[in-house]
Amino acid sequence: MSQGKTNDTRNDITGDLQPSTRLTHLGRDTAAQHGFVNPPIYRGSTVLFESMDDLLNDRAEFTYGLLGNPSIAALQDAWSELAGAAGTILAPSGLMAITTSLLAVLQAGDHLLVTDSVYGPTRSFCDKMLKRFGVETSYYDPLVGAGIAELMRPNTRAVFLESPGSLTFEIQDVPTIAEAAHAHGAAVIIDNTWATPLMFDAHRHGADIVIEAGTKYLSGASDLLFGLASANAEYWPALRATHVGLGSTVGPEDVFLCLRGLRTLNLRLRESERQALDMAHWLEQRPEVARVLHPALEQHPGHALWRRDFTGSSGLFSVILHPAPQRAVAAMLDDLKLFGMGYSWGGFESLVTPFDPGRIRTATTWQAEGPALRFYIGLEDVQDLKNDLTRGFERFRAAS
Repeated sequence: MSQGKTNDTRNDITGDLQPSTRLTHLGRDTAAQHGFVNPPIYRGSTVLFESMDDLLNDRAEFTYGLLGNPSIAALQDAWSELAGAAGTILAPSGLMAITTSLLAVLQAGDHLLVTDSVYGPTRSFCDKMLKRFGVETSYYDPLVGAGIAELMRPNTRAVFLESPGSLTFEIQDVPTIAEAAHAHGAAVIIDNTWATPLMFDAHRHGADIVIEAGTKYLSGASDLLFGLASANAEYWPALRATHVGLGSTVGPEDVFLCLRGLRTLNLRLRESERQALDMAHWLEQRPEVARVLHPALEQHPGHALWRRDFTGSSGLFSVILHPAPQRAVAAMLDDLKLFGMGYSWGGFESLVTPFDPGRIRTATTWQAEGPALRFYIGLEDVQDLKNDLTRGFERFRAAS
């Protein structure tokens, strides 16, 4: 049974190399693959043992398909090396990676602190499922910083972060929060999907368990549901045991797509970052836009923390429009030709969705000048995207 970090001969040559070089070679062992460049797809449930003694003592690298195979191990090894983790689990969705991580550190009677800017399905799991299991969740201001210590209770077992928030883009002071949590004996879990390990080294900044939705940038093509959670040495045994106990596994074809997407991850991230920054600066100048919520912009409230802790930004950000009726927003969005309206992001296509976090927040009050839109900038020509939005803003003004 693979433990998520094996002795892949390529992993020991990648430590001092640049991201694009590491991504090209991680999770590959051409000798074991009979000279082929890519790890093959392994399908199967049953693994045959050489002897009864081997079977009774689990004396094999892999023992049953549910517990891993060479395809899965290749991606686990690659991601653990990239994230600087002791081990990685693979899940059939980003949400499953989140829920497995929470269940790995919590039990009945525990208290959990969660950022108020958290991904909506994470909040739903905490408020419904964890509550049923006897875990109490409290939400905190994402800008609390060292003040998180005042929110700790004797039974606080974990602090959940998301930096930046996936709708409102608050940057959290992760090292400060982690220090306070660890002083209390609590685990630090973070959703790092926006930045990936390439742009934010979450483990080095104090996180014990780091979650990524591979559905986004690791896929890069909007054709995959996938999640990863990596853990440090302290929390890896619990994360692994919980993953196995839940019987969660991933399909070999999905693993193959993730490994293939891994090779171009840095290139796609950097191009999406470049295009998104271009678009964000352009939107700042639009008379219809009150604010642009992008951490890499100097006027963003969390810009200093972003500059301190991050090495880049991705293609996702939000804007706040000036006051306008819903019909004006609909007129703008409904006839866009290049921006799709749909959930998720990280693919090659650009997306836009309206949102209102004020409906679900409990620790902070959402205050905005007008309607809010979340943009994901894909790989289309940025001038074509601007032209599409220009026509949309014309419709917006006409319907206002």
